[in-house]
Amino acid sequence: MGFFSFLILGLIAGAIAKFILPGKQGGGWFATLILGVVGAFLGGWLGGLIFNQPLTEFWSLATWILAIVGSVIVLAVYGMITGRKRANS
Repeated sequence: MGFFSFLILGLIAGAIAKFILPGKQGGGWFATLILGVVGAFLGGWLGGLIFNQPLTEFWSLATWILAIVGSVIVLAVYGMITGRKRANS
């Protein structure tokens, strides 16, 4: 998969992850892009490690599921980290 297709995958996976998780997560579209790309990378790494299914093809259902699951994980961790900072401020 190319660089730009990975960015598009990350942006869409991040947006879907924001839709799936309840509550308000901070950040605009740029934060969604960054968290989505990091989540897609995490999902691809975990998919390759656990299921032997890396992110190789853009239109593969397994690629999208792994990217979205990775983005949900990254967004949940991001929410916990930023939530603690706001509570202590």
